[in-house]
Amino acid sequence: MRTNRLAATAVAILATALLTACSGSSGEPSSTAAGKSVAPAGPVRLTYWTWVPSMDKIVEGWNRTHPGIQVTVSKQAGGDDAAAKFLTAAKAGNPPDLVQAEYQMLPSFVAADAVADITAETAQVKGEFGEGIWGLVTLGTDAVYAVPQDSGPMMLYYRRDLFEKYGIEVPKTWDEYAEAARTVRKKDPKVFLGTFSSKDPGWFTGLAQQAGAQWWSINGDAWKVAIDDAATQKVAGYWGGLVKEGVIDTMPYFTPEWNKALNDGTLLTWPSAVWGPGVLSSNAPKGKGKWAVAPLPQWNAGESHSGFWGGSSTAVAAKSPNKAAAAQFAAWLNTDPQALRALIDQGAVYPASTKGGSLLTTPPGYFSNQPGFWQQAAAIGASARGFTFGPDVNVTYNAYKDAFDKAVAAKAGFPAALRTMQDVTVADMRRSGFTLAQ
Repeated sequence: MRTNRLAATAVAILATALLTACSGSSGEPSSTAAGKSVAPAGPVRLTYWTWVPSMDKIVEGWNRTHPGIQVTVSKQAGGDDAAAKFLTAAKAGNPPDLVQAEYQMLPSFVAADAVADITAETAQVKGEFGEGIWGLVTLGTDAVYAVPQDSGPMMLYYRRDLFEKYGIEVPKTWDEYAEAARTVRKKDPKVFLGTFSSKDPGWFTGLAQQAGAQWWSINGDAWKVAIDDAATQKVAGYWGGLVKEGVIDTMPYFTPEWNKALNDGTLLTWPSAVWGPGVLSSNAPKGKGKWAVAPLPQWNAGESHSGFWGGSSTAVAAKSPNKAAAAQFAAWLNTDPQALRALIDQGAVYPASTKGGSLLTTPPGYFSNQPGFWQQAAAIGASARGFTFGPDVNVTYNAYKDAFDKAVAAKAGFPAALRTMQDVTVADMRRSGFTLAQ
């Protein structure tokens, strides 16, 4: 059955390779025959598919210090196309040794037997990451299929100057956010506090994570699908109520109208992720120095939870002939201080590791008036809840866009849209041969 690997316990046959991977050795492979050392025929050569800018330059640092394991970077476009290309290569038997895998796509790779279980090889670097982010690369009975690379903890971006103008406080709870939305509309009918985007399922998923949602889980060979769980129903009902009331806009993110609203001050908040400064800098240049960042509003006063929107990991192909060497490189890339520094400076990556976050000291230029931007981001990231994605997440995401587009147009039916996501996902998994828990 295709889901068996998801529930398999960690294998130990490569445990000795783990010790080497974390010891800082040169990575020189060796073998023995009849008790005698045998010189290797040449260095292990690995190929890495990734879309991180300047990764070839970052990898040069590894190649200089690890002559026995040489890595070649193959630049990819990223997104769904990159995932499809990798799955095709894996099925054909000629995948790269390593691949950059978005967190939501990793279970699809696992279900296709395209990536390796590297639990043993990564045991000593697990402590480098927060529990929530480590959960994104862990499936089944704690089997680990990748090393986290970058993450997208969610926070609230807001126009500080306009909050002062309209006399509203930064909302600490979602109830306060709703009241602030009503206040803004009363004071200026041309202005909205925020907008609900029916085109961005990753955004909605992050908000559901914050509320404690767990859309997928696996026990033995059986998947459980709970996209319409109580936590997500709460999130959907909340935003649907604000849309129906007319106090929240419904323009999608990353559209010309959205850019204009950010830039001219008619949209005052954006619940987004740590990568938000780059978007704001490009799309709302007039707001430089006017926007600020705060934790997401909480469902209950005094809580401190967030979710993730975006991020990716480094996975090892199941058919790589050099899995131990590939896992060693993946661990180095995402935990070694020099590698993390290069990922930040040359790759423009927000590292998933706790150590990587501490290396960020200078705030983004757009937020130069907030010297503690990265420290606040790190604290928020530590509060992000874990989440398990399913093997057909693209089907779920498409169902979100279709169902919530209709719900937004009708200004009603958000709970029904959530039920549609659930039903479409379950039906697709059944057709694909997955065993589902009753």
